[in-house]
Amino acid sequence: MSGPLRARWLGRVRYADALALQHGLWADGTDDWLLLLEHPHVYTLGVRADPAHVLVDPASVGAEVLTTDRGGDVTYHGPGQLVGYPIRTVAMGPGAVPGYVHALEGVVIDALSSLGLPGASRLDGYPGVWVGVAEGAPRKVCAVGVRLSKGRSMHGFALNVSPDLAYFGHIVPCGIADKPVSSLLAEGVCVEMRDAVDAVVDAAAAHFGYDRVDRSDVAWRVSPADLAAFTRGEQVGEEASAGTAAGAGGSAGARSAMNASAGSAVGAGASRAVLAGAGQPVRLLGRLAEAGVDPEAGLGIAERKPDWLRVPARMGDEYRSLRKTIRSLSLVTVCEEAGCPNIYECWADGTATFMVNGDRCTRACGFCLVDTRKPLPPDPGEPERVAEAVERLGLAHAVVTTVARDDLPDDGAGALAETARAIRRRMPATRVELLISDCRGNDESLARIFDARPDVLNHNLETVARLQRAVRPSASYARSLSVLARARSAGLTTKSGLIVGMGEEPGEVLSALADLHGVGVAIVTIGQYLRPSARHLPVQRWWSPAELAGLAAAGEAIGIPHVEASPLTRSSYHARAAADAVASAGAPPLLSSASGAFR
Repeated sequence: MSGPLRARWLGRVRYADALALQHGLWADGTDDWLLLLEHPHVYTLGVRADPAHVLVDPASVGAEVLTTDRGGDVTYHGPGQLVGYPIRTVAMGPGAVPGYVHALEGVVIDALSSLGLPGASRLDGYPGVWVGVAEGAPRKVCAVGVRLSKGRSMHGFALNVSPDLAYFGHIVPCGIADKPVSSLLAEGVCVEMRDAVDAVVDAAAAHFGYDRVDRSDVAWRVSPADLAAFTRGEQVGEEASAGTAAGAGGSAGARSAMNASAGSAVGAGASRAVLAGAGQPVRLLGRLAEAGVDPEAGLGIAERKPDWLRVPARMGDEYRSLRKTIRSLSLVTVCEEAGCPNIYECWADGTATFMVNGDRCTRACGFCLVDTRKPLPPDPGEPERVAEAVERLGLAHAVVTTVARDDLPDDGAGALAETARAIRRRMPATRVELLISDCRGNDESLARIFDARPDVLNHNLETVARLQRAVRPSASYARSLSVLARARSAGLTTKSGLIVGMGEEPGEVLSALADLHGVGVAIVTIGQYLRPSARHLPVQRWWSPAELAGLAAAGEAIGIPHVEASPLTRSSYHARAAADAVASAGAPPLLSSASGAFR
């Protein structure tokens, strides 16, 4: 294969988020992906499912039930089950679908052999991977089902590593009542999920002929004992250290190299006493440990910044006039709340990013200065006041963002949508950019925002896969990509941003850029992280202007229409110019999504 297989371990992902991400990557039509993940307990019903095959109320066993657009009957996904979604270009023609199913079965069979289960095989007439066939007692260990459309695949396989098999007893799995379901653990093979992931990635690359694998993992969780030892300042074992780094490397044999490239230092003996004495929250230590980052290796908060990060104060007439407008209308800007270094430049130019839904966020991201006290009730007059400010300032491009409001039924979506409409009522020619939270992946909340038809829909990925849990523990790498995929599917121009300097490696940033391109993002911003206080994530290093310019060039070479990257770039920096550049180039075309089958 000329291009790489982009393999992604995404951790535990809601089914709806994973499905939206699949659709987004399928529509891209260029790169090949292998998404590997676990789902929370969920029963899914295909378009031909018999509802009678769900034998209990799913809520009574802690599961949700979803009707999906795939074919087939009912199946179960849950913790301990490795779900693989290959989104690949596949040669079409007679026998393409059974041939591809056969190939996926081969991938799983080879992976199982390397994991110590050599007796896995196929069973005529029943897609999937089975054990006990030769003995006349077949037991399914892996369901396989695909959808091929326009030469691209969706859906894939569900390998039972160590799930609670009792959940299969609440349904008639795949409509097959006379053949039981098993797992590696039930067959006497005890393996870690990360080892199963490594084996599947290696087998997929070999089966499909990929010369290169672009591998990124959401950080693996280390054991509770190791985390306890870490916060006591003790040495953490090699196995935990090897499991925490995940960069552009491959599988088990490459873990030590991945640790070196990712700067993994879980076993470096970082002490709770030292970091707590510096005001570092203890809970942050575990997140950094999981991500393979040594907090003590970071730059001191008092360390002098490079010249390219030193911003002169410019409090001229324009700055004071804009501040007066904001104060008179009792508005909030992210420029002030997040301590943006560009406030003097942007306010002097008469631009600001308005923040609605108040100034208190329900999340506590490791990099963010915004207030995290209990939020106040929404202010119904806020949207109209933002629109008045836009009118007074005569803005041609208005950026509106929000704190995360997980406490509200609509996740704060209604205020964002109404603000966009209020601006258009007063200033029909003004372009509106909305910078949104993930809305917890709530389709109804996201639809309210999409229906307001912002000219640019911005949602920040923030960091690379490995660092997600440390940087924004209440969010999800896969969910953010799924939000962007859903916005692109709705016909919106999408935008996202990354912060660098928190322990990521260049190869990991390139992988994140590939992921953003894969879901159709048209504008990306990349800027240097600046630590707002001693209680926030430490800066691991300064990225030079030349390095950031290199990332911008690499992102555009991947196919992203516009990448803005510099030490002081933030989500709204040069927002109007970026939107102009993409508008003049034309938005990337949309493709219709595919449905899938899982049996």
